Amino acid sequence: MPHTVLLAEDDRAIRNALERALTLEGYQVMAVADGVEALAQAHRNRPDVLVLDVMMPGIDGLQVCRVLRAEGDRTPVLMLTALVETADRIAGLDAGADDYVVKPFDVEEVFARLRALLRRTSPVGVGDPLGGVAAGGGTAGAAPAGAAPVPEAPRRQLPERFIEAAGIRMDPQARRAWRGARELELTRTEFELLELLVRNTGIVLDHSTIYDRIWGYDFGPGSKNLAVYVGYLRRKLDDPDGPQLIHTVRGVGYVLRED
Repeated sequence: MPHTVLLAEDDRAIRNALERALTLEGYQVMAVADGVEALAQAHRNRPDVLVLDVMMPGIDGLQVCRVLRAEGDRTPVLMLTALVETADRIAGLDAGADDYVVKPFDVEEVFARLRALLRRTSPVGVGDPLGGVAAGGGTAGAAPAGAAPVPEAPRRQLPERFIEAAGIRMDPQARRAWRGARELELTRTEFELLELLVRNTGIVLDHSTIYDRIWGYDFGPGSKNLAVYVGYLRRKLDDPDGPQLIHTVRGVGYVLRED
């Protein structure tokens, strides 16, 4: 089944062009002209991903995102914005957006970022040993009457329930994290970034590695995306009287360690 995209853009020319490009790329597109329609459509037919223009009359893209997040809807959101200041990007991320594209944009960049968002939220495939059905139906591993027993397929080893480093404890299955006794309220991207750092504690991860692992796309040396998210994590992680955990290695990247 094709992925469904809910596109909200008040500029008719941009909306029509992007709808046509996404359709040709193989997406099923629901295109609307404002935030009110976007919320109504999201409630009627939950899409796989939302593409929201930031500046729309009435309810804008930021408000749409805030409403959905307040309702517990974690559908990935890609923002389209003509605003290029860091404060504007931070406002979008604070509202719960997962990524953004600055206008004017190359449609191939939109495709790449959508692919990255959808990869991060793809469910376990049918037939997967953890939850799939054996080919041909029936019970996996069962043999017909009178037939020789079929060797049981090796089970996939489940990951450890918790990971821990530098005073941070994480439960990747439940997507919960704590520093000491304090539970951290993290967005999906913040959680994935923190998990990557915790699993590689003490190792300096360069910018391109982090972009590839978290976003699936390297935004280039001029991007502030990673720095913004690191700033978010630092504010949520660090205690006023405690040591800083995420350290910047200038010209290289970031490392998690407790000094």
